[in-house]
Amino acid sequence: MNTIAQGADNSVFAQMSQMEHEQVVFCHDANTGLKAIIAIHNTVLGPAAGGTRMWVYAHEAEALRDVLRLSRGMTYKNAIAGLHIGGGKAVIIGNPREHKSEMLFRAFGKFVNSLHGRYITAEDVGITTDDIEFMALETPFVAGKPEYQGGSGDPSPVTAYGVYMGMKAAVKKAYGSESLSGKRVAVQGAGHVGEYLIEHLVKENATVFVSDYYEDAPQRWCKNMGPKE
Repeated sequence: MNTIAQGADNSVFAQMSQMEHEQVVFCHDANTGLKAIIAIHNTVLGPAAGGTRMWVYAHEAEALRDVLRLSRGMTYKNAIAGLHIGGGKAVIIGNPREHKSEMLFRAFGKFVNSLHGRYITAEDVGITTDDIEFMALETPFVAGKPEYQGGSGDPSPVTAYGVYMGMKAAVKKAYGSESLSGKRVAVQGAGHVGEYLIEHLVKENATVFVSDYYEDAPQRWCKNMGPKE
């Protein structure tokens, strides 16, 4: 049934208004096949900052919902951390195992640069320091560049540690002890962040269940860290 016919407004502006976004930029480059969306949620505290995600979306509306959701979350995360930056996020529609190229990321970097610092990007799902290096050829408004370029490098280990400590805090609140030993933990996604998180959990003797969009990812970790079930 068509929800629009029932009176629901699913237009871009309606979604922006509902989630209180300032700006949404649709990026297209015919030469590289780039299709990307940059969402700036809030710049009250400073320029919007948040990573770029490259993912296989079922349709463009799904990509839009994802970038709006993620960018709003970054506003809250940056504010809670006491940072003088706002919230933003970007998504590139495509398979990170098949559709990457230097020119695609340089094209995206040009779009980031066109915002003149209102949005600062970095790594997210499907994006590596190599990809950021290509973006940085076209814009200075990137974080997480390789360490040999003076950047902070891959943020995945730090992100994973933050998730791990959040788990321990939640377990302590629920059970009175922060130990994850013997706890059954499901990890959805065995990418860069997931692999470091799994290592923390396995070292603490948690029982870990892993799922991923790519079938070979959990199989690899089951082989390396535990019995196949």
